[in-house]
Amino acid sequence: MSQTLLSSPLQGFTDYKFRNAFNHFFGGIDTFYSPYIRLNGKLVIKNSYKKDIELENNTDLEVIPQIITNDVEEFLFVSKYVRELGYKELNWNLGCPYPMVTKRGMGSGLIADPEKINSILHKIHNESDILVSMKMRMGYDTPEEILEVLPVLDNYPLKNIAIHARIGKQLYKGGTDLDSFQKCVDNTKHKLYYNGDVTSVAAYKKLQERFPSIDHWMIGRGLIADPFLPSMIKAETTEYPKNRFDIFNEFHDRIFTEYDAALSGPTPIKMKMLGFWEYFSQSFSNPQKTYKKIKKAGSVKNYEIAVREIFKEAKNG
Repeated sequence: MSQTLLSSPLQGFTDYKFRNAFNHFFGGIDTFYSPYIRLNGKLVIKNSYKKDIELENNTDLEVIPQIITNDVEEFLFVSKYVRELGYKELNWNLGCPYPMVTKRGMGSGLIADPEKINSILHKIHNESDILVSMKMRMGYDTPEEILEVLPVLDNYPLKNIAIHARIGKQLYKGGTDLDSFQKCVDNTKHKLYYNGDVTSVAAYKKLQERFPSIDHWMIGRGLIADPFLPSMIKAETTEYPKNRFDIFNEFHDRIFTEYDAALSGPTPIKMKMLGFWEYFSQSFSNPQKTYKKIKKAGSVKNYEIAVREIFKEAKNG
């Protein structure tokens, strides 16, 4: 059975600049999901969202746009917009765990309301020809919440349901709940994708053995922490390329240059890259020391010096 690898969308990280650079330097991802489009009650799509899913910015990638909403008119508006761009599928985010989203009854905060999910899907399937797929957690408060929703979802021709095997209130803390994910496998007719803690080739193999019927795997934070992971999974190897840190260095320089050109002033680019290094540091022998070095760099110039030192040390190590 061939395995398909997907990039789970991460707000603030996996935009088109990152996706294109990742695809060029590392590969291994079959499909990328764009970070969600959020309308905030107005039927207007922000320019940053538009830019992210414009076809000209995603020429060599298979990308699926994503929406986060609990409002059917917003859903229909975005469906129409992405259809006009040429996209056939729209992914609905019922997975976001962050309180500022869930308190408004969106993301994983909507899973406990099967009736609302049903009414939205009913109208979408009656009034739009968009193909809907889902990205979910197993609930917000308990993993049983999703078991109430799955029978509702069985009534619709969804493309798939990608499930992150945690509940929303965990955020990213604690382990994944594989027993509850198995219950999802046993209680739906839909095709399921697995998401959650695919952080190494060994972790992936364990999950594959545990869930032999799953052949689509979503990688989120693991993809940023170790960009070689997808291609290594595909090649069935735990060996990194000999020039691992040269490639990583080139990748870093490309995204840094592109974000620096797009963001105004030294503070935004420093904050942007600090976010990435929270994950990148995991690829180095001393993650804490590496991240601290980046955090301490007060200026862009000092940041660049710190990055050079980190990669030089890694290449010589």
